[in-house]
Amino acid sequence: MLHLIFRKTVLALVTVLVVIILSGTLIHLVPGDPITAMMAHSMTAPPEAMATMRSRLGLDLPVWQQVALYAWRVLHGDLGTTIRGNEPVLNLLMQRLPNTLLLAVSGLAVALLIGIPSGFLAAVYRGRATDTVITVVAVFGVSVPAFWTGLIMIQIFALKLGWLPVAGSGWRNIILPSLTLGLTYCALVARMTRSALLEVLGEDYIRTARARGLREHQVLFVHALRPALISIVTVIGLVFAYLLGGQVIVENVFSWNGVGRLAVQAMLARDYPMIQGFIVVFATSVVVVSSSVDVLYSYLDPRIRTR
Repeated sequence: MLHLIFRKTVLALVTVLVVIILSGTLIHLVPGDPITAMMAHSMTAPPEAMATMRSRLGLDLPVWQQVALYAWRVLHGDLGTTIRGNEPVLNLLMQRLPNTLLLAVSGLAVALLIGIPSGFLAAVYRGRATDTVITVVAVFGVSVPAFWTGLIMIQIFALKLGWLPVAGSGWRNIILPSLTLGLTYCALVARMTRSALLEVLGEDYIRTARARGLREHQVLFVHALRPALISIVTVIGLVFAYLLGGQVIVENVFSWNGVGRLAVQAMLARDYPMIQGFIVVFATSVVVVSSSVDVLYSYLDPRIRTR
């Protein structure tokens, strides 16, 4: 078990290091001169100001040296400073990160509370009307973009009924965005739960358990649910990773002060240090979630511990 955790930790660190290096090269992939793009809002910027900005960002150094210097700074907790305001990027991201995590966890909770029972019912009543309805709704849910669902939520619950606020960061303000994210991803959870449970229900030991006269709820909850949890945990980890990065649009639709909204504002302002910092923080979060899910596998399936 300790060997597995150590191996996953090393792999995660290597992955994060690769992301940092790729993020450091981002500014060199911008067509044209990045300093000109950053200072495009000021058409009369003097050459001295542009030279100062170039020196401040280290763009007067060779490319390999710039990337190495950026990686060294990031590994020491320095993501640079913003172009607008000259504020530490890490501080701004850490201020917004709790809001993003709160929204991601809330959206995941909604997705699990709706998706797992729906997929469970669809598997138990396979081929019946319940299965058909849940499958059709799940396909429709996967196909609908999150921003469209969010706009419909605003139209119904905020504008028509007046039950919930449109924007803000209070506890009532999180209801609509979390429902939007949850309804978007609960369809994926339902489909994966249905597929995982159907696969387990077709195994020989399930038929043996039924032949022994066990009640159906014992077969489902004792013998079938735990093996199916491995696939369900996989999709939960994927959904949570999607929620961390895929809620960028939802945060902007509901004016939620999270990392995603900050990243969009940085893109519009061409604040490349902030964009690079967002990529590093987001990728690190995804790597941590993925590694945690891999370790969780070992508790659900002891065979993994010996690999």
